[in-house]
Amino acid sequence: MFLILGLGNPGPRYEFTRHNIGFQVADRLADKHRIGLTRHGHSALYGRGEIGPCPVMVAKPMTYMNASGKAAKALLSALRLSPGQLLVIHDDIDLALGKMKRKSGGGDAGQLGVRSIAECLGTDAFHRFRIGVGRPENRGEIVDFVLSPFAPEDIPVLNETISQAVLSIESALMEISKKSN
Repeated sequence: MFLILGLGNPGPRYEFTRHNIGFQVADRLADKHRIGLTRHGHSALYGRGEIGPCPVMVAKPMTYMNASGKAAKALLSALRLSPGQLLVIHDDIDLALGKMKRKSGGGDAGQLGVRSIAECLGTDAFHRFRIGVGRPENRGEIVDFVLSPFAPEDIPVLNETISQAVLSIESALMEISKKSN
């Protein structure tokens, strides 16, 4: 089993912001595989199902981004999973919109949700999908930038990126599950 955790902030104010791209990917993945994100608990909104042969829980922390580790730890504990069975989807300002990278372990690159998870778990040995959202011109505008919605002209690229992220996650799950068997 794998825990797929899409990072973001709860509430309508943040729904379509750059910081919530993890939520958007988790929603699309859950919809595609008919996994209803209808259960509340462990500081998250979640649902269970299967992606291919892999049993999964898809979840969105309801803790706000910077406290995502609380939900990650509670869910992993409830499921009796190791950090190696966690796949985190999050925004990355160091990647251009439309780009994504898969990573296992390593530093948080300033992403506070990832930092919270690593601190709460006591390890950075979990899988990540970094989804590019671009970077503001002025370094001092980062918070406002990630908490703002995508520009209308970015929506086609955003939708394609989310679709590609779903395919990449499906592929990664197959690859990771083969290695662990």
